[in-house]
Amino acid sequence: MNEPAAPGGTARTQTGLRRFIGARQPRVEHCELCAVVLPESHRHLVDTENRSLTCACVACAMLFDRPGAATGRFRTVPDRRLRDPSLRIGAAEWQSLGIPVGMAYFFRNSALDHIVSLYPSPAGATESELDTEVWESVFGGSPLAAAMQPDVEALLVRRTDRVACYLVPIDAAYELVGRMRLHWQGFDGGAEARAELDAFFAELDARAVPVRQPEEGP
Repeated sequence: MNEPAAPGGTARTQTGLRRFIGARQPRVEHCELCAVVLPESHRHLVDTENRSLTCACVACAMLFDRPGAATGRFRTVPDRRLRDPSLRIGAAEWQSLGIPVGMAYFFRNSALDHIVSLYPSPAGATESELDTEVWESVFGGSPLAAAMQPDVEALLVRRTDRVACYLVPIDAAYELVGRMRLHWQGFDGGAEARAELDAFFAELDARAVPVRQPEEGP
């Protein structure tokens, strides 16, 4: 997964999610910096030059997870998962985002210096046009949006009978898109894809912790 990709959201996402297409098939992964064999669950780095994910061992991930390291080529993907149960997004606000389905994720592309909006589809991640003013009006007051680190974290939103909003590692967003692409059937995804979607969010709900609200103080 070292081939170059354009700095736009879709190209980078397609490059990133290749790791998660057929990810349940056993295979040996190696750290792409020191070549040590990796366990199935391991850290990733974002390669900001190639706009791709790089597998890393704990030691190599720590090298790029120090103060000042974020200015270099590689950035360590954090492991935190936060949720904001107080966020409310109405039907009109969701429509203003231009997302044709009930789920999307957003991240700040540092090369382009703007927020990229994507949603799952049978072909993988599909980029949606996003107006900066609309983003600010919907998410500008959210502590999750304020905490989101460029390139390595994403704001993941699912709209069903309620709106669920999370801050997740960017590789978790890629994993979700990969799982949807792998199991998608028919026009609406089918029962298997919906089951995968429910399982993903059930696990995310179990791991995510509530974000500190501004009025809560330090």
